[in-house]
Amino acid sequence: MASLREIAERYGSLTDAEAECLALLAEDWQIIADLSFADLVMWRPVDDGFVAIAQCRPSTGPTVHQDDVVGTFAADGRVGHLRRAFDTGELVASREPRWDETYAVREDALPVVLEGKPIAVLTREVSQAVSRSSSRLELNYKGAADDVLHMITRGEFPVPTSVTGPRRGAPRVGDGVLRLDAAGHVTYASPNALSCFHRLGLTGPLINKSLPREVSAILLDKGQMDETLAMVVMGRAAWRTDIESNGAALSLRAIPVTEHGVRHGAVLLCRDVSELRRRERELITKDATIREIHHRVKNNLQTVAALLRLQSRRVEAPEAKEALAEAMRRVSTIALVHETLSGTLDELVNFDDLARRSMRMSAEVASPGVQVSIVREGDFGMIPAQWASSLALVITELVTNAVEHGFVGKERGEITVQAERSATGDRLKVSILDDGVGLQGSPSGLGSSIVRTLVENELDGAIDWTARQPGPGSVVTLDVRVGEGRSEGRY
Repeated sequence: MASLREIAERYGSLTDAEAECLALLAEDWQIIADLSFADLVMWRPVDDGFVAIAQCRPSTGPTVHQDDVVGTFAADGRVGHLRRAFDTGELVASREPRWDETYAVREDALPVVLEGKPIAVLTREVSQAVSRSSSRLELNYKGAADDVLHMITRGEFPVPTSVTGPRRGAPRVGDGVLRLDAAGHVTYASPNALSCFHRLGLTGPLINKSLPREVSAILLDKGQMDETLAMVVMGRAAWRTDIESNGAALSLRAIPVTEHGVRHGAVLLCRDVSELRRRERELITKDATIREIHHRVKNNLQTVAALLRLQSRRVEAPEAKEALAEAMRRVSTIALVHETLSGTLDELVNFDDLARRSMRMSAEVASPGVQVSIVREGDFGMIPAQWASSLALVITELVTNAVEHGFVGKERGEITVQAERSATGDRLKVSILDDGVGLQGSPSGLGSSIVRTLVENELDGAIDWTARQPGPGSVVTLDVRVGEGRSEGRY
């Protein structure tokens, strides 16, 4: 999908500042559409006319445009109306409604101004097909919308430092609206806004009351009043904050209303986010529990590895010592996976770091008398925990096998591990190459049996041992499953 800047630049170039201004407005104009009960369309002047480059439909009323108008040119009868707004720098209300098919549309046009210069035209279009009663809520909503629209004509909205709607839990017009004067007194509160503040513990009406004083009364004894909250409830800054009291959580966003830099009031949006915050706390608790479980599993596995190490010191038979050492190494590899998972909130493992640590451990333990350097090419990437343990065991076994059997009679050697993810991200191809003595028959030990079982049964893959060509040594190639693929949203 093309960005707003890409669409706009089909009809002429934009400066970075102009593109940013239009993008900020398009990110935040859902508020204006909802307050106005109207569609908004952004027009860009081209040659002798105007072309629509963005549009927004209201969620509080019926839409005027059943189809998208982006990319269409304004009809000849509308160009003069749009041109007057662009040239005069003021909001131009339509004298007579225009007819679209079978219904009338009343249209206001205003310039989008940046640093005193119009860069586009915004139209507010309301269908006259549905007769609306002029309720107090509607009058205040439209009054708030007019305040913001006039700020656009002066280049005072959008505010570059302001938060925008897409943030999770951000208030919307339908959640609750308050209008404040310059001193922070409430001049209007929608029914939903009253309900939100009543859940916090405020009682009675809010009209003509100082919102900062009312909020302070319920928060000061809890030590929660901070500078951000004070600035938002007074409407002084285009910020967003949260209030928690009486078991309820409220998200607040302020839009200061200014005229030539002088603040005359503010529009506050509020939303009850109690359930959202409760779920977030539950997720944090659950994540902490999962991390603690991984941490304890890692500790238990390290204890098992230590017990195996102690046991190996007590046995005399070389075969028993070797078997216990191999078991200890495998347990330690699984412990590495759980140690990695205990340090993250995700059930994903950075396998590049894990592979580096496990391969280094394998090379040091498998054959202390041989100097083996391990070279890694390519990236394993992030791998889900359900496959990480099996894959780590497979890589460790193969590297250990190459060190123990590939460099017999040699003082040094090199092992290269090549990793390549598939385009969809769900498959991984790994090649392990050594410059040792080469294959001595088909692998048939316990380690190779473990590897085959894990690759075929756990990782839904295949493995193959071949001689290295050209040169001495061997190559182990495996193709395994390590995810569900990007198409299903995992990557």
